[in-house]
Amino acid sequence: MAQAKTLGELKASGYKPRTVKQELRENLINRLKNKEVVFPGIIGFDDTVLPDIQRAILSRHSILLLGLRGQAKTRIARLLVNLLDEYVPVVAGSELNDDPLEPISRSSADLIKEMGDSTPIEWWHRDDRYVEKLATPDVSVADLIGDVDPIKAATLKLTYADERVIHYGLVPRAHRGIFVINELPDLQARIQVSLFNILQEGDIQIRGFKLRLPLDIQFLFTANPEDYTNRGSIITPLKDRIESQILTHYPKTLEVARAITDQEATLTEDQAALVQVPELLKVMLEQLSFAARESEYIDEKSGVSARLSITALENLVSTAERRALINGDSKTVARITDFWGVVPAITGKVELVYEGEQEGAYGVAMKLLGKSIRTSFLAHFPDPSDVVADGRTDSDPYGIIRAYFSGGNVVELLNDGSNEAYRKALDNVAGLRKFVASNVEESLNEEETYLYMELVLQGLAEMEVLNKEALNNSLNFRDLLADMFGSDDLDFR
Repeated sequence: MAQAKTLGELKASGYKPRTVKQELRENLINRLKNKEVVFPGIIGFDDTVLPDIQRAILSRHSILLLGLRGQAKTRIARLLVNLLDEYVPVVAGSELNDDPLEPISRSSADLIKEMGDSTPIEWWHRDDRYVEKLATPDVSVADLIGDVDPIKAATLKLTYADERVIHYGLVPRAHRGIFVINELPDLQARIQVSLFNILQEGDIQIRGFKLRLPLDIQFLFTANPEDYTNRGSIITPLKDRIESQILTHYPKTLEVARAITDQEATLTEDQAALVQVPELLKVMLEQLSFAARESEYIDEKSGVSARLSITALENLVSTAERRALINGDSKTVARITDFWGVVPAITGKVELVYEGEQEGAYGVAMKLLGKSIRTSFLAHFPDPSDVVADGRTDSDPYGIIRAYFSGGNVVELLNDGSNEAYRKALDNVAGLRKFVASNVEESLNEEETYLYMELVLQGLAEMEVLNKEALNNSLNFRDLLADMFGSDDLDFR
């Protein structure tokens, strides 16, 4: 069939037209029967969103994906093209991608009437059958549906009464394809009205022309619930015409969130060879997003995109990479101190409520980092608040460490310190290595041991056992009573 060059050859091949929705449905059925992956790269939706989408396709419905920012709505929409046939025939030069056996435009109908079985045929790849439009307030009916083109009328010497002067918009040009409108509520209400006919009756109206083009389109819309109150809304008659509304969501577990971050983060081969990111830090990165979604400083209705963890991982690796390059280290392991470079990935991705505005984006980011450190610390080590610090090192698991700092010792961790300087600073803390070895159950290599040693200091500071003071390019840990006026909050400025 793919070799047919004329209408006659196409007829001889046994080709039979199918609607887009029939095509999607039948190809989905085949994939499900063959146990094939339908939406590759979509993680965490296997038991929720994806089954709903498959049911909508089987029902031949138009679809609305409703969810907060960073929930893979657009990614899912673009993957729909994989359910289309690889190639379909079109009348050569057709403005509306006419099926040679069922043309809807006047130009194609006239061409077929004139040339008959000699009408030239082209083959349209499925990637070209996808049309996407971001809804913005300046989108017009002419953009979506079409308008009269005076230049075409003058060039062809036609009157405005001739339908050949019409310039078709994006919707009719998506005939026999998939049309996606992102952020539907941002589309003005009067523009949303222009979609009524195409969704219900399958035709369009342009400038009073009596057109009844039986357009064949799979519609998919995306929307953020926040838009319903902050910027706009989907008008009720339009929602009524969209048959399936499907709710998306954020990852429900750290494991799913980590899988998404690992898949989406863009790291170069050089970075991967130079920087190792321990499992502990990957977990802490995901805890940042989970903490942000529960934070009283961040607007819950706005959401926290999965892009926060993705860009945070990229920044963490780049921070460690820069440090290694400065110090001439051939390899390095990311540290908790490297999280100072993650802050820019947080501040631009959270919508603050009034209390958050009072703290400032930087202050909120510091609190999220502190919460992530505390969570990881308490997951591996005993809670210092449950320990009676009576001065006896044998009854307090932190006794030797407390005594070291009570003696006036200070530990300085440089943001850009070399591997050697970092290890030396941690090795100087009496009892720290032994404490990690006796409390961490899993087997640790040397680099991981130092990371957990740092976690102990960071965690004790967050639990207000030690004082943590941020200077321009370092963190100083000292006894809490050494400086009663020191900052208890992590501040990398």
